[in-house]
Amino acid sequence: MELFLNFPLWAALAAIVFAQVVKIPIKLIVTKEFNPGLAFSTGGMPSSHSAAVAALTTGVGITEGVTSTVFAVACVFSIIIMFDASGVRRQAGEQAVVLNQLIKDFQLFVDGAKDWSKKEEVEKREELKELLGHQPIEVFFGGLSGVLIAFVLYTFY
Repeated sequence: MELFLNFPLWAALAAIVFAQVVKIPIKLIVTKEFNPGLAFSTGGMPSSHSAAVAALTTGVGITEGVTSTVFAVACVFSIIIMFDASGVRRQAGEQAVVLNQLIKDFQLFVDGAKDWSKKEEVEKREELKELLGHQPIEVFFGGLSGVLIAFVLYTFY
């Protein structure tokens, strides 16, 4: 039952849920497209990874103090995750866009040369997921929402 008293953990989990759910109305406002599946996908505004680690670090700072060793570990962990979200994962997503276009171009070529539509589905390739990482602004707002959620939850904790 002590698990339920772990404020940093619950702040991080709440930040993940918030960041994932808020993607739906943000997408609706920006593109007029309602897509509830965004709550279960990667990428997009805000970054749930950034929100989670920022809320975790903020929760640790609140409960353990900003001079504690565990806060230092959480802070460095957060920086690495946020850097990765806007760097390596974003680049992988951009490479997926190019690879998907190459696959489409190749399939178009094969369609012209052979009867592609009669091939078995297992012979066709699935598209790679292109929305993997985040733009820096998405990481920033993910981190900001995580910090704010941790402080708001702490007032009720």
